[in-house]
Amino acid sequence: MKVALINENSQAGKNGLIFRTLKDVAEPMGHTVYNYGRYSEEDGYQRTYVQAGLLAGILLNSGAADFVITGCGTGMGAMLACNSFPNVFCGLIDEPLDGYLFTQVNAGNAISLPFAKAFGWGSEVKLRYTFERVFAEQPGGGYPKEWAAAEQTNREILQDVKKITCNPMEDILQRIDREFLKATLMVEGFEEQFYENCRDERMAELIRELLK
Repeated sequence: MKVALINENSQAGKNGLIFRTLKDVAEPMGHTVYNYGRYSEEDGYQRTYVQAGLLAGILLNSGAADFVITGCGTGMGAMLACNSFPNVFCGLIDEPLDGYLFTQVNAGNAISLPFAKAFGWGSEVKLRYTFERVFAEQPGGGYPKEWAAAEQTNREILQDVKKITCNPMEDILQRIDREFLKATLMVEGFEEQFYENCRDERMAELIRELLK
């Protein structure tokens, strides 16, 4: 699975810690981790939590990522932004148990973490435990296990509802403010990672055209 890490402005300084911890947990399990920044507080660009959501929507809808890990100070803003986009199902994860239950019950494809709220002594240990629980088992296994079928049915209903309530990602890209899109994507690390991993050539060509 291709796992993408996205940090917004306020927590850019923690990107290195988050990325190292995520790689240490996910890569021995067979996943590949991609870091889309922001990489530090000295980066020469800005990224709001809304832009983090837009980037998550692009990565997941294009197949450039199978799972996104993002966050902000509380995790709430990034979660809301991610869930604004089609085919993105993002949970707010505050502790390891949240991570396990979200992947087993909801089988989402993105999580948002609070990288400032209560992030103090021992938080790097909590972060590691959270990632371990997120990737502990195949998503959708159910909890309790005997409820797995009902939970799967509800996930499918939610997916159908979101197809009605959200515009296709290609339409969003063409209608969204062009300068906002460029500010989101024309940054360090996007181009080389996105085009290498994108599975939707039509979307890749659209983005190339829009970024001219």
